[in-house]
Amino acid sequence: MRTFRNPVLPGFYPDPSAIRVGEDYYLVTSSFEFFPGVPIFHSKDMVNWRQLGHVLDRPSQLNLDQTLPSMGIWAPTIRFHEGIFYMITTYVDNDKNQHNFYVTATDPAGDWSDPVWLEDAPGIDSSLFFDEDGKVYYIGNRVPPEGQDYPKHMDIWLQEIDLGQGKLVGPKHSIWQGALKVAHAQEGPHIYKIGGWYYVLIAEGGTGHTHAITIARSRSVTGPYEGHKANPILTHRHLGRAYPIVNVGHGELIETQHGDWWMFCLASRTSGGYYRNLGRETFLTPVAWENEWPVVNPGKGVLEFESPAPDLPETTWPQLPACDDFEGGELAPVWNFLRTPRGEFWSLSDHPGFLRLRLKPERLSEIGNPSYVGRRQQHLSFRAALDMTFQPAAESEVAGLVLLQNADYHFRCELGLEAGEPALQLIERRGGSEQLLASVPYSGDKVQLKVEAKGQDYSFYYRSSESDKWTGLCGKADGTVLSTDLAGGFTGAYLGMYASSQGAESANYADFGWFSYEGLE
Repeated sequence: MRTFRNPVLPGFYPDPSAIRVGEDYYLVTSSFEFFPGVPIFHSKDMVNWRQLGHVLDRPSQLNLDQTLPSMGIWAPTIRFHEGIFYMITTYVDNDKNQHNFYVTATDPAGDWSDPVWLEDAPGIDSSLFFDEDGKVYYIGNRVPPEGQDYPKHMDIWLQEIDLGQGKLVGPKHSIWQGALKVAHAQEGPHIYKIGGWYYVLIAEGGTGHTHAITIARSRSVTGPYEGHKANPILTHRHLGRAYPIVNVGHGELIETQHGDWWMFCLASRTSGGYYRNLGRETFLTPVAWENEWPVVNPGKGVLEFESPAPDLPETTWPQLPACDDFEGGELAPVWNFLRTPRGEFWSLSDHPGFLRLRLKPERLSEIGNPSYVGRRQQHLSFRAALDMTFQPAAESEVAGLVLLQNADYHFRCELGLEAGEPALQLIERRGGSEQLLASVPYSGDKVQLKVEAKGQDYSFYYRSSESDKWTGLCGKADGTVLSTDLAGGFTGAYLGMYASSQGAESANYADFGWFSYEGLE
């Protein structure tokens, strides 16, 4: 029997939404303050995925200027109807105000349209449902019109939407407020019509340890909805904090072309105790139907690291090489910027075969758009390295390797000047304060930097471009600084390249010849 390994999308890929179009599967996830926004993936077997790109890949679609960590793009939903793909999502601003919009495309690889912003659409986690009678409905969450009975008490609501005019029409309908009042933060709603029933699938309990998936059904799209007596249909909150897969929730049901049912959802892997450096990842699990209700992973009821694969022809894709040598004309889709990139601070053409980062005054510790390009950490244990050419000309100028959770929690392995002399420094920023973990003199403008992580032990190395021997810079730095459990928020750890003049103007730049990443698990 062929099996597959979870997570099917490792690393920070939360809030999965997926559809099937014929024999093709498409999936999107949240992206928060990172640009481009909303990564989109394609699969033939629901296990092996290739990234097509991003839905929101133009500044005209996504303005993330000054967006705080873990604000920005939350919980997209992808749908397909009569030849058009729809992606609807919520932009959450720094005051936690929610702004819902959708974009469209005829090809999921793009180009996608500019946003259609919806008025009077409160709440987060917006979704669309195309009914059989031709009507289309918007679904989201909101504070109950009658008020909240307890903290984070939310109402799942529905309203017809006119996609031609880009606006909500008709009355709003409160359709469900969750399975249990103790399970707060009702969110992430999706509606399906299956066998004459309308089902609303939601997340409850917050996106932390008590996360869960619940379901209700009705004969009418506007309700009343009856909650399943077996709710929650999936959670790990009862398994304890020592279980290796935690905070399971935010699901999406999907039917294969052969009539089998599956569920995508988010969950996190822990390391070194209850630390979740990778953020929330995308998992897959089978679903059966009994008495017109779904049973998730029958006989087990939990997510597993290994499961029987879907009954679909296995289809693999060419894997991106472990080492990106920046030979192409575009950045690979694994790379992201912090917030919408402003100014021409990066180039693949100024020095062909290199990624050039021009120094910007913005620091990584600020809420701005620093000269930074990063990719997700996708393994609990991994190795990453880069090749850099950089000659600092002022005390303020630095460039190097960054391991990022957010502005206040990260590692920076930098080449700069110390008392006028070139030096490599490893800096840990934790809770807004910085500690110098290591500093060594370094002569020359070419250097290679490496980090190896084994669980929560992160060790840093360096060497010259001409050497084949790595020299230790710092052994077993505490990687928990990269976990959401210390840093807060909803994102996972990133690794990347960085160049800054730290508040000063500069015409200097750093050239990166390659960046490599590989899992060690």
